[in-house]
Amino acid sequence: MITPGPMVPDGGGYRHSYEVAAPARLVHVSGQIPVAPDGSVPEGFAAQCRQVWANVAAALAYHGMGLSDLVKVTTFLSDRAYRAENSAIRREALGDHAPALTVVIAGIYDETWLLEIEAVAAR
Repeated sequence: MITPGPMVPDGGGYRHSYEVAAPARLVHVSGQIPVAPDGSVPEGFAAQCRQVWANVAAALAYHGMGLSDLVKVTTFLSDRAYRAENSAIRREALGDHAPALTVVIAGIYDETWLLEIEAVAAR
C-alpha cells in the first residue's frame, strides 16, 4: 500500500496538479506543430517554439479561449538540449499562468519539426 507523503512544491512555471471544478467547457488541442499558416516552418528552436505557441493560441481562440485557460500542456521535444529554451519560451507565452505540465523527449513525426505541443483548456 502506498501512503501519500508531502507534495514536492510546485516550481518551474507549472503545477503538479490542476483542479477544474465543474467546467462549463473543455477543449482538447491536438498536437500543434511548428508550421505557420502559410505552410512554412521557421528556422531554429526558438522560432519554432514561438510558432507552436501561436498555433496553440489560435486553436484556443477559435473556441473563445486563451492561453490562460490551459489546464494541461504536454510538450514533445526532439532533443533534450532544448529543455531550457523551451521552458523560457513557455514562461514567455504563459506569463504567471502555470498549468499542469509534462515534457517528453521523443522522435517527432517530421524530422524538420523540433517540438510539438498538445493541450487541454477549461473554462
